Amino acid sequence: MTRSVVVVGHQNPDNDSICSAVAYAYLRNEVEGRRQVADPAYRPFAFEPARLGQLPPESAWVLESNGFPPPKTISHVYARVLDVMTPDPISIMKDAALIDAGQTLRRNNLRSLVVTDSEGRYYGLITTRMIAERYIAATDVLAEDGSNSMAVAADLVASLAQKVCDITETDVLVLDKEGLLKEAVEDLMASSLREAVVLDDDQRCIGIVTRSDITTRPRRKVALVDHNETSQAVRGIEDAEVMAVIDHHRIGDVSTANPIHFVNLPVGSTATIVSMEFERNGVDMPARIAKVLLSAVLTDTVICKSPTTTQTDKDQVARLAAIAQVDPDEFALEVFACRSGGGDDPVDKLVGMDAKEFQIGDATVLIAQHETVDLAAVMAREGEIRAYMRTVLDEHGYEFVLFMVTDIMAEGSQFICEGNRRIVNRVFNINCTGVGGTWMPGILSRKKQVAPRILGS
Repeated sequence: MTRSVVVVGHQNPDNDSICSAVAYAYLRNEVEGRRQVADPAYRPFAFEPARLGQLPPESAWVLESNGFPPPKTISHVYARVLDVMTPDPISIMKDAALIDAGQTLRRNNLRSLVVTDSEGRYYGLITTRMIAERYIAATDVLAEDGSNSMAVAADLVASLAQKVCDITETDVLVLDKEGLLKEAVEDLMASSLREAVVLDDDQRCIGIVTRSDITTRPRRKVALVDHNETSQAVRGIEDAEVMAVIDHHRIGDVSTANPIHFVNLPVGSTATIVSMEFERNGVDMPARIAKVLLSAVLTDTVICKSPTTTQTDKDQVARLAAIAQVDPDEFALEVFACRSGGGDDPVDKLVGMDAKEFQIGDATVLIAQHETVDLAAVMAREGEIRAYMRTVLDEHGYEFVLFMVTDIMAEGSQFICEGNRRIVNRVFNINCTGVGGTWMPGILSRKKQVAPRILGS
């Protein structure tokens, strides 16, 4: 099974979720490389950053400007064909002699060989069973004339020079490497052959799967950043092996079978914790990683103005800015300038880019937030925003949907609510109606100033 570990943040990822995944994957790969140097026999894990949604514009900017590709988008962490297939299977050309195929199978202790054309493209499969059946077929001569042993021998000798393509099986099950393993199991068990192949876009065989391979059900390895609740996690988390959690939210319901590296601190940003993990592990931080982490701390703490900001966050901002050799205030303006004011974004992106579900008793609510330097541009679209919120409300059966439009410069948020507004009005002692919304001065943090009060209502 692959030794890869997916490092992933929550659904509807924000800049902290994206940048923490990138930086934490970098850190763990450095640590794994160091372990392998100390012990050449050690098989290192490969940590790969991933995401569960659209890339925030500030994340796209800071990653690209520092030479990082965006984390790959994944939809689940269920076991895949890729996790059990034998990669780069041994092959033989279709014009090769049958004796060469037999010797290759025996020499490598294999039951099957991939057959290719002259350009290396997949042609079919040849197995020990097919070769055995070819030899057994020679006994048909004995059935016709029991005394004709010379004829049998001659037929067997002739088969040695026979071309592989003469007995190649071309009707072979082809699987997608990213396909769900549980579906591949059903298909392979229904197949007349014991093997299936995995092809790339150029029709070259990159893997082979046997019935023996699917007897084990592997669990994909995952490291979670910026969350630890299954409701916000990637699909399939219950079937995966969680190896690490780095988070700054309340402790949720993600469970593990074994002890893991779990760091949960009451700070303003997961990136703050990742930065501290570099120090704890004694790993030198490149300037480009420092810029990625700095952008995340600044966005998650709203340039250290949010009430979630701690002295630890401020200390790490100073440290990261020194490594990156940037002025943190000037850099923050660059980062926030990447965000649209809200006038041009599609409404589903505007409202849904940073939205989280919360449970209140038997009811589920959605609290979304959009940080901007142009509140007027967002509020000019209030009718469109409310219509979209009502659609989301009906489709998911939420008790209410609350949209916080946070003005970074004015240091407050405009509340727009659809659904059961009575809860929000009672909790905050306001009169949030269906028109205009309500200005909430000093409210910058969903995590510390809004969600806890609603959840405790």
